[in-house]
Order: sequence, then C-alpha cells, then structure tokens
Amino acid sequence: MEIIRAQRLQKMPPYLFKEIDRLRDEVRSQGVDIIDLGVGDPDQPTPANIIERLAEAAKDPSTHKYPAYSGMNRFRASAAAWYQRRFGVDLVPATEVITLIGSKEGLAHFPFAFVNPGDVVLVPSPAYPVYSSSTIMASGVPVEMPLTKENGFLPDLEAIDPATAKAAKIMVVNYPNNPTAAVADADFYQRLVEFALANDIIVVSDAAYTEMAFDGYQPLSFMQTPGAMEVGIEFHSLSKTYNMTGWRLGFAVGNAELVGGLGQVKSQIDSGAFDAVQIAGIEALEGDQSCVTEMRGLYTERRDVLVDGLKGLGLEVEKPKATFYVWCATPKGMKSAEFTKRLLSECGIVTTPGNGFGGPGEGYVRFALTVDKTRMAEAIERMKKLDI
Repeated sequence: MEIIRAQRLQKMPPYLFKEIDRLRDEVRSQGVDIIDLGVGDPDQPTPANIIERLAEAAKDPSTHKYPAYSGMNRFRASAAAWYQRRFGVDLVPATEVITLIGSKEGLAHFPFAFVNPGDVVLVPSPAYPVYSSSTIMASGVPVEMPLTKENGFLPDLEAIDPATAKAAKIMVVNYPNNPTAAVADADFYQRLVEFALANDIIVVSDAAYTEMAFDGYQPLSFMQTPGAMEVGIEFHSLSKTYNMTGWRLGFAVGNAELVGGLGQVKSQIDSGAFDAVQIAGIEALEGDQSCVTEMRGLYTERRDVLVDGLKGLGLEVEKPKATFYVWCATPKGMKSAEFTKRLLSECGIVTTPGNGFGGPGEGYVRFALTVDKTRMAEAIERMKKLDI
C-alpha cells in the first residue's frame, strides 16, 4: 500500500530545529566538542521552590484525574493577578484567561478556531516557524510581513497591500522578538490596534520573552494598549521565564470570544495541562521572583561576552534589550547557511541560519545565550580562526 501524507504536510519544510539537532548530532558523533548556541532552551534548572511544589502536588491523588479543559481556576486567577501586577491589565480569569500546554500548543491551535480554508493570516518574517505552519495546518494562507533592520524589525503596516489587509483574518506579532530580539513600543502597538480595527483583523501577540530583558528595560504587553482587548489575544509562557521548557505550561489572555474559541478547539483536541504542573505554575507566578532577576543577570553577562566578542571579530551586531538571542549579520558576501555550516564544521559551534526563519532573515545568524560565559568566550576564541 502506498501511504501518502496529507497535502498540508507536504507544503511544509522540515521543522527547522529538528534539522539543526540532526546536523549537531552528526558532527558530535565525529568526536567534536560542540558549543550549542542553536535552539533556545535554557541551560539552568527550574528553581527549587517550583520543583518542590510539583513534588507535593504530584503526591496528591486529586491531581491525578482529568484536569479542566480551560485550566484550573486557581491557575487562571494566578495568571490574571500576575498580568495585573506586571502590566496593569485587569482580566476576568473565567473568560479572559486559558491554560495552555505551553504557548506553542496554543499558538498552533488558535487558527483552527478562526481561520477558514483560504483565509489570509499575516505572519512576520523572519519568525518562529509555528505561525506559518499552524496557518497551513488550518488550511489558511500565510502572507509574510517582512521584518527589516530599516524598520526596526517591526512590520511596516503602511506597506501592507490594502486588499490583503481587508482579506486578512489574523495578524501575528511577537515582541520581544524571536529571532531578531527587536522590541515594540507603545506607539507601534497603538498603530497596530488602529490597523486591526480598520481592517477587522484579530491580533495574536506572542509575548513569551517579556521577562527576559536587560539593563532595566521592561518590555510592554500588547494588552496594555487601549483597544487591544477588543481585537487581541496574547500568549505567554512559563518556559523561558522560569526555566520550565520541558514542563509545558503557558496561558493566553485577551478578548473573551478569542479565548473562548481557542478553548473550544482545545476541548476537542487535548485534555488540559496536568493539575500538579499548574499548581507548580502558581508557585512560579506567585512565589519569590529573585530567580527571574538572577536569570536576567546571568544572560546579561553572556550577552555582553558574545556581542563584544562578535564586534571584535568585525561582525555587525547590536546588544539586544530583551530575549536571550543575538541577531548577527553574516560576514559580507556570505549567506546564512554558509556561515552556519562553517561555524559548525570548523568551530564546533551550533547556530541557527536566519533564512531558516524566513526569506527576510537571509544574511543573519541567530545565537542563543544558552551556555555559560566561559563557554561563550571559548566560542569567540574558536571563531577567531575563521577567515571572515
């Protein structure tokens, strides 16, 4: 029997980070000492108080049953309280907050609630691949919004074709941004609300990196913007903030109809996040936040070592205000994939080619700040032998 995968899968390239893992393992098998600055997975452990709370909750038989589809009331209330403390945004936990099995899950499922076959979804490029792939899975049509250095790696709203804007059902934005590390200000968000209202567009804000900021900078939430609650939904994650990537816990907040639509999809697909993990999430959101402060200090040191080192090699790069990524221009005349390949084969350094995030990412490479500063300095030393 010939087994043929669905056309929606045939339209998608191999998942970027899966391919990077394959190439890394191939080089490592040759005995090379790998410095992995590719996938953004924190290298620090989850804080002890969160682990201890999980252990306690997992021993409670009441957490072993099916969880509520939209999440524990206590976790949603905790997320709403966190949003109020952090951003000054008031939310109704029962209708404007939903628990996710990680923000990636929620972002991937959201188009199924609102995208019909052929509907346009405006997606940034370069960007996290899930925005486009989830649109394709929902039979929508992703239309790229190029993010360029000249525009601060923000979508140029005025450059979007008016007919495309009117046809669009959703626009996705992500700030602080992966992979460019760009940030958005209040003026951009206000213009975005006005654009969305004028064109009847749902705004999806991926805010996974708001707590990974440096030098006193505090990233904004889209939901702080007047009018955002009318048009938007924002996805947040505990993964990066509390080093909980493997735990798979996040939440979405915003317009009750949008949150409800996502909840309806999730009720048909998954059975919710493990209650014990949600209880640990409450501890993360409500407990001692010194772990977040320490994390920022750690990544600041790494950022400075890497960026100063890259500049010393003559590469064009800026210190990011947020995220734990560094977006570096490739040496003149060198493509993203070529530079990435040379870093891996000649230096044993794993990075991510910018064009893997979309065509406008060509000419850049993304470094993740996921090794200690000693190894980061070693990576710079290894790069000195490259003829760039």
